[in-house]
Amino acid sequence: MPRPRRALTAALTAAAVLAGVAVAVSAPTGVAAVDDPIAAAESASAAPGSTWQPGPERYGHRVIYDVPVRMSDGVVLRADVDVPTDLSTGADASGPFPTLLTMTPYGKDVGASAGLGTLPYLVKRGYIDVAVDVRGTGTSGGSFNLFDPKQTADGVQLVTWAAHLPHSTGRVGLHGASYLGIDQLLTAGAVGKDSPLKAIFPVVSANDLYRDAAFMGGIPDGSFDMAYLGALLPLTNLVSPLAGALADPANLLADVRTVLNHAGNTLSYNARFLLQAYLGGVDSYDSSYWQARRPANVLADIVANGIPAYLVGGEFDLFQRGEPLNYAALQNAWAGRPAGAPMRPGQPVTGRYQLLDGPFTHLEGGGVGSNFEQLQLEWFDTWLKDAPTGMADTPTPLHYYDLGTKQYADTTTYPLSAATPTTFYFGAGRTGSALSTNDGSLSVETPAAAAGADTLAWAPVGSTICARSQDQWVMGAASLVPHLAGLAVPCIDDDRPSQLGPTSLTYSTAPLPDARTVAGPISATLYATANTRDTEWIVNVEDVAPDGLSKPLTQGALLGSFRAVNEARSWTTGDGHYVLPYHDYTPDSAHAVTPGAVTRYDIEVFPTYATIPAGHRIRVTVSSTDAPHLLPTPRQTLELLGGVYRVQRSASAPSSVTIPLLG
Repeated sequence: MPRPRRALTAALTAAAVLAGVAVAVSAPTGVAAVDDPIAAAESASAAPGSTWQPGPERYGHRVIYDVPVRMSDGVVLRADVDVPTDLSTGADASGPFPTLLTMTPYGKDVGASAGLGTLPYLVKRGYIDVAVDVRGTGTSGGSFNLFDPKQTADGVQLVTWAAHLPHSTGRVGLHGASYLGIDQLLTAGAVGKDSPLKAIFPVVSANDLYRDAAFMGGIPDGSFDMAYLGALLPLTNLVSPLAGALADPANLLADVRTVLNHAGNTLSYNARFLLQAYLGGVDSYDSSYWQARRPANVLADIVANGIPAYLVGGEFDLFQRGEPLNYAALQNAWAGRPAGAPMRPGQPVTGRYQLLDGPFTHLEGGGVGSNFEQLQLEWFDTWLKDAPTGMADTPTPLHYYDLGTKQYADTTTYPLSAATPTTFYFGAGRTGSALSTNDGSLSVETPAAAAGADTLAWAPVGSTICARSQDQWVMGAASLVPHLAGLAVPCIDDDRPSQLGPTSLTYSTAPLPDARTVAGPISATLYATANTRDTEWIVNVEDVAPDGLSKPLTQGALLGSFRAVNEARSWTTGDGHYVLPYHDYTPDSAHAVTPGAVTRYDIEVFPTYATIPAGHRIRVTVSSTDAPHLLPTPRQTLELLGGVYRVQRSASAPSSVTIPLLG
């Protein structure tokens, strides 16, 4: 049982997590509930014929709270150490046991109930588990800075410390979701070869913080930034020491000092981010700040360090874009290829690096449960106990959930080699399938007309306020409770309201004669004129049922002044179209739009995996705004005000979308 202080801290932290993400929610949106996809994936993660079973609990457990760990610069971090105990005597079991470690900014005392602390499920099956408050948070000393390189150095030192705990085998694994998962990647890339770190299990973790979450298409992600930096992070940074001050009068003075230190540091950090990012400062671009915090930069090092990684992602997660890119990079590095390249068809793969990409929002993907913990146990038993699970031998280490069939597709390469990039061109309406002002067509036929265009206007807020993006980028906070109750949520199950009004256009195929599967990253190429020096483009891809229901699958965005494409880092089809266009988002890459000139924009649309049934249509919705999800900076807004765009669909300016299709 937790001590009174721990019980109060856990309760307050859990409340803060829910309250913090809820304050920025503007509309009740979400994704439809599904049966347990983790349970469905367990057999997919192992080689055929695997008979591994988790086994019963063999131990009790005991938590040693607030163990001090001094870092090389003198800062003292605090750790909770959860150790196995003898079921008959209650004494610490002699082991030896592998050690698991997680590093959290949200208060280690919240525990496994929120996926942020130790995992008793694993401890009771023969692991020591350690949860540490990262510097400047919870009960730890020092100053907090988002994914500060000092935190990575702390992680390296903590791995060595954890390997030398009493009754440890000296083999260490890392676990945790979101921030905790990103910390795993950064630490695993820094530990070097022959480290005690032998396996990691990062859940819902980024590839590129700038592109995946903080900005989208070069536009600040207002929903995420408000929910996370403006609410969740400040609250959770303060809750743990505040709860200690209230529940433990003997340490009141020390706890109050910690509260004041964390409060001042959090305010300072958030003010810096606001000034630099939202007022158009250096960090509104892909600056050295973001480069130093980019997991993509260390993935090849993880492979070189010999550390296996099991990734868990979500198709409605904050890091929807980055999770399959992490998988591809790890597999490429293992195969001796450039980490940032697309995987080749038929490329050899290894079970050392796997991705389970499910139908999760961020909060759903970061949650815990017996099936999820069993999957982690199997992974750590494989690499920390040398158990013959068969998990390392799977021939298909990519497990992608099909949103249409509600089954996992087990495959190998990303982008999926069996998927054919298919270009659909915008055409004139009306198809009779949409309520939008244009109701345009979408077909594989190249436009033959000499002219043709559809008009949309820019506005600070449009009909897209009723869209899936408004839930996805606050981590799924609005949909979480309805999903638990098995309820559908407006705007996600049917996003037709977001297609209305002067800020949106739609283009729909004819009903499909056969089922087709959208599988992987998508690219939109828009040709358009504008009367302003900048433009804002939002592209959504949807599955439209015969009764008109329009289910959003994925989204991409681009600020027009960032339209320059880095060809060397882009993935292409070889025939002039992109699979994944890469934009640098630097001051040097930004170029004003010339009013009145036909301009090309190549927009990265995040990946998805969804079978579209026969009789359904594929729809592309082009919008000029997605507030409050995307909130342009004041400088960007001034260049967007009064914007009127004309999306071209002619032989000389054929706007299109390139979608990878199976079937």
